Amino acid sequence: MATPKAPADPFDARLVRKLADILNDTNLSEIEVEHGELKIRVARTLAAPAPVYAAAPAPLAHAPAAAAAPAAAPAQAAPAEPKYAPGDVVKSPMVGTVYLQPSPGSPAFAKVGDQVEEGQTLLIVEAMKTMNPIPAHKSGKILEYLVADSQPVEYGEPLVVIG
Repeated sequence: MATPKAPADPFDARLVRKLADILNDTNLSEIEVEHGELKIRVARTLAAPAPVYAAAPAPLAHAPAAAAAPAAAPAQAAPAEPKYAPGDVVKSPMVGTVYLQPSPGSPAFAKVGDQVEEGQTLLIVEAMKTMNPIPAHKSGKILEYLVADSQPVEYGEPLVVIG
């Protein structure tokens, strides 16, 4: 009597190991892959460096007696206002490397001060040897590039400001 065969499991442990190796080799903190209904996200947290403690300075032997001054109340830091409106910032949809031109030596897709149209390519993000064009989400003038050419970027990192 034959036992019924279980459906094929789409999980591939070798793929997860390869992704983990890529994280280690490229020093990225996370990587995500989608293929059909299979979606794998591998992330790592880097250990925080051990705190460094310094010895307290020794008191001076002949220190003049000072009147105890009341401690000044620490100034409350006002929350920093964002420099640009959230709707003006184009963010990276993935982890990868930014390129501001289509190929080395080519002119940039656009530069600060250029007028761009919605859907126009602003830069590309390379992820796993795939070049992904990043389009303008609205028409407007490029106010600032927040990344440099060949810079690694994380998911959600601000890339370009369009005003």
